[in-house]
Amino acid sequence: MENPVIPVFIGYDSKEVVAWHVLAHSILRHASRPVAISPVRLENLRGTFERERNPLQSTEFSFSRFLVPWLTGYQGWALFTDCDMLMREDIARLWELRDPRFAVQVIKHHHVPKETTKFLDQPQTKYEKKNWTSVMLMNCAECRALTPEYVNTASGLELHQFKWLGDDGRIGELPSKWNHLVDYDSPRADAALVHFTQGGPWFPEYTQVEYAKEWFEERSLMTSAAGR
Repeated sequence: MENPVIPVFIGYDSKEVVAWHVLAHSILRHASRPVAISPVRLENLRGTFERERNPLQSTEFSFSRFLVPWLTGYQGWALFTDCDMLMREDIARLWELRDPRFAVQVIKHHHVPKETTKFLDQPQTKYEKKNWTSVMLMNCAECRALTPEYVNTASGLELHQFKWLGDDGRIGELPSKWNHLVDYDSPRADAALVHFTQGGPWFPEYTQVEYAKEWFEERSLMTSAAGR
């Protein structure tokens, strides 16, 4: 019998705590099925994730995201997302897109940023398959190469370019509306999961970006519910 709960792992960064909570709230508010949300948080991975911070990584979870299959015991499916996002649709619709022919399913962006820095003066790196790993439906039993030892030692490109799969044919494609890159992709009314990849409205410099109004509304819903 299939587990009725959708396991969701969201990258956690101490500089974007409010973004993490607003995304989690937006997922739960739209969900038609039970959802279990877990933070991929470095403090909870001590003794397992021991990789030194790379000067090119812009978030604390740049590499720890690849521990998701290990965190599930390499069982079933799991969804990983970055924290700088906002859900606008039922996550169950994304979950229904799982395809056992693939080890991982992503939105296959052709993203070549022009800027060299983004939020908080973090480096904006350019590489093939950029942003593919920001939303991943992972068939965890097919991702056994992602052991803690491998995640701790593999290069950034080996991880983010899916070298651990050995074959790009094992990467399935998801509809682009499930990872809409704010201010890069053309505006669209049906964006289901929006990604503030350059900087989100929780930073003063980005309060006017696309979907900022919806993000602030979601934050207000979250805080008003917490105050009841």
